[in-house]
Amino acid sequence: MNESYENVIRTPENIVYVRPVAINDLPEEIQEQAQGLNELYAVHNGEGERLALVRDRKLAFVVARQNDMAPVSVH
Repeated sequence: MNESYENVIRTPENIVYVRPVAINDLPEEIQEQAQGLNELYAVHNGEGERLALVRDRKLAFVVARQNDMAPVSVH
């Protein structure tokens, strides 16, 4: 195999990352909307840009899939 390492491993552009976010780490306006929750789940693209904040992990995966993205968990 004569290919370089970076040519062998390819990451699809539609992969997004789902991770929990503490409410206290978010701006006050978002904290006010998250009544009674301790955390939300963020969906990020490969560059780290936050695409969405949702109520729970399951919903984060649903939203990603509905938008033709492949979600993976980040711990």
